[in-house]
Amino acid sequence: MLLALAALWGSSFFFFKVMVAALPPFTVVLGRVGFSALILNMWLVLRRDYMPVSVRTWGAFVVMGVLNNVIPFTLIVFGETRIASGLASILNATTPMFTVLAAHWLTANERLTVGKVAGVVTGFLGVAVLIGPDALTGLRGGDVVGEIACLFAAISYAFAGIYGRRFKGLNPTKVATGQLTASAVILVPLVVLIDRPWALPMPGANIWGAMAGIVVLCTVVAYVLYFRILAAAGATNLLLVTLLLPVSALLLGWLVLGESLAPHAFEGMALVGLGLAAIDGRLFKALPGKRPKRTSQHPASDCKEARRSKEGDGI
Repeated sequence: MLLALAALWGSSFFFFKVMVAALPPFTVVLGRVGFSALILNMWLVLRRDYMPVSVRTWGAFVVMGVLNNVIPFTLIVFGETRIASGLASILNATTPMFTVLAAHWLTANERLTVGKVAGVVTGFLGVAVLIGPDALTGLRGGDVVGEIACLFAAISYAFAGIYGRRFKGLNPTKVATGQLTASAVILVPLVVLIDRPWALPMPGANIWGAMAGIVVLCTVVAYVLYFRILAAAGATNLLLVTLLLPVSALLLGWLVLGESLAPHAFEGMALVGLGLAAIDGRLFKALPGKRPKRTSQHPASDCKEARRSKEGDGI
């Protein structure tokens, strides 16, 4: 599921880059979350599987929507008006670093370890090697404001991954629908007041095609996967997907467009794989004499959380 999510989200930087050539940032983000929310709500209605009505649950959807959609999407779109999409993906790959630090302070069972730190650093080095030195030259000549925007987007994603743990007892499709619906409601007044889309020229076929791709593939399908992985593997492991995004971009270019892979690409992918193994502990478990350790340091609190998930909706 992590590989599938990386393949889907890896194309989102391309779709964003196409759309920002003709549309302002808030309009692009509203189009993405608004159409996605419409599709998912219609799907649930057709299945007669209705959304929860709890005010507390929808309050959590609002917070998740702000952290996981409104803030990072807008910052990335804004950043891509000033820097290259490849550089944006590199900056986005810093998300696991922020997640490991946030999880250490804000959770009881995702503590900071030497293995996690080493894995994140190794994985980020792999991303840098994979992309190659040509893309990194943008750090010198690119727009600093755009780069900072993409870094803050990564920080927002990290906090969203931690906050999203509370949805473990709720259907992943409903979580995706709720946070996207809340995001769309928040963005409507911003688009009306700031972007004034009615004054813009009608988008061309390429813009609508990019919108369809980012809505269906990068949002509807991807978010269902996102919350399934979050429930099964935790925030730190989930956000390792950002390290895989450049990998998926290279592989798609090779398979679909016939582009060749340079030797440094394989070196980078090897480092990314090593980083993934180090962070989730498999690398150290494979060493002779090493035994798996309990991931939770507070089993009593874990039992309380499990009971709460069974009693209600996990919020």
